[in-house]
Amino acid sequence: MDNITLIGMPGSGKSTVGVLLAKALGYDFLDTDLLIQQREGQLLQDLLDQRGVERFLDAEEAAVRSVQCSRTVIAPGGSVVCRPGAIEHLRALGPVIYLYVPMEELRLRVTNLSTRGIAMEPGQDLADVMAARAPLYEKYADLTVTHLPGQSLGETMLDVREKLRELERGSR
Repeated sequence: MDNITLIGMPGSGKSTVGVLLAKALGYDFLDTDLLIQQREGQLLQDLLDQRGVERFLDAEEAAVRSVQCSRTVIAPGGSVVCRPGAIEHLRALGPVIYLYVPMEELRLRVTNLSTRGIAMEPGQDLADVMAARAPLYEKYADLTVTHLPGQSLGETMLDVREKLRELERGSR
């Protein structure tokens, strides 16, 4: 397996699980939100505030499509599925895993909606974003890992590893 991409809602644990998974596999780790900030010279929230959602998504797609890596766990922003060119590029790099977290848990984790850099239109809340994106996460994912109530992110990482082993066994 070359690269592994973790997708899901903001607060689903993509970055934390991604770092843990990269360490466990001996892979590199790439957070594409940091790549966007480096390329654009601005924080994500500033990009959204100054350019709007559509131009933010354009910048995200350009950053994601620039990614060329090997043996890397990739954690893109939750909005990566909003641009087919971005998510298809990641799918070409290796398997895509959807980290599903129930809305009740997301609400506990994401308390800084106005400053976190989440691509959402004015008036939308986290449930609106999930309603729009969940079908896309399901469409583009090779596997889904559900975060169970009370489960640590380390346990989620172990679930991801097991699902990857199953995927590998199935492709042989």
